[in-house]
Amino acid sequence: MKYRTLGQGLEVSAIGIGCMTMVATKNIVYGEPVSEDDAIAVVHEAIERGVTFFDTAQIYGPFTNEEFVGRAIRGKRDKLVIATKFGFRFGPKGIEGTDSSPANIRKVCEESLARLGTDRIDLFYQHRVDPNTPIEDVVGTLAELKAEGKIAHIGLSEAGEQTLRRAHAVHPITALQSEYSLWERGVEDGILPACEELGIGFVPYSPLGRGFLTGMITSRDDIPEDDWRRNDPRWSEENFGANMAIVDAIKQIADGKGASPAQIALAWLLTRGEHVVPIPGVKRMATMRDSVAAAELELTPDDLAALDKAVPSGAAQGDRYPERGMRMVRL
Repeated sequence: MKYRTLGQGLEVSAIGIGCMTMVATKNIVYGEPVSEDDAIAVVHEAIERGVTFFDTAQIYGPFTNEEFVGRAIRGKRDKLVIATKFGFRFGPKGIEGTDSSPANIRKVCEESLARLGTDRIDLFYQHRVDPNTPIEDVVGTLAELKAEGKIAHIGLSEAGEQTLRRAHAVHPITALQSEYSLWERGVEDGILPACEELGIGFVPYSPLGRGFLTGMITSRDDIPEDDWRRNDPRWSEENFGANMAIVDAIKQIADGKGASPAQIALAWLLTRGEHVVPIPGVKRMATMRDSVAAAELELTPDDLAALDKAVPSGAAQGDRYPERGMRMVRL
């Protein structure tokens, strides 16, 4: 495994692991579930292969994913970087909206520490910007938690460029996590350059287009009826066929390299800058092994030119979230 450094000297494996899909959840279903024993085995082998960076969140489950990660890393916590996220308000029917009030940040921090079974959150992200709480107040509270030793690093997720700059002026931000992949390149205009300028790491989530770019799914019939992706505009009936052309283009390049489409997509992200560390979601051993191996794949200038030609920015059809989700990003 190769390693990279996010902002503020946080060293992590060049490929991290998104743990969201490892537990069957109430609110976010991706594909068929796996047993907890199998998912824990995936985490343990990833650690053996040099992965140090694992990502979860309060919202996944909600709550059960953090509990799973806590069980999976028990006895293996040393040298791992565990990231989790706060920022939502819950009611009887689930998520009711964003809440990054100082009181809620502190409450979630304590609850996440308990669920993870640790005395320190290595990287604590605001999951979505809260329009009702100034980012200066959010980061000020996080800085207090850092001074108290409860968190080690401060992160934001899906923040816009100006919010990121305001946040960084209060306390250095270690990482921004936002969607970025061959079919979602919006951060290249402003956000990614700002991270490089300010010395902030960038952590792409959904680096494989929620599985679309792996080439393993060729029809909407391949995903269960309760799968979250059935609500994703890019997976809709009207856009699915057009977006498969992107996968076909990636496959051609992958075949020439003796690699999988997923490895090409992840290796492409690694060329975007030394501060970029993708976190593909995995829950099966074969998927994890394939994704982790992407850290060793070298793309030539000709490969990159071919990818840019085959999958130019804006090639994907459809928004990356339904309307409600789009209103919560890049604020």
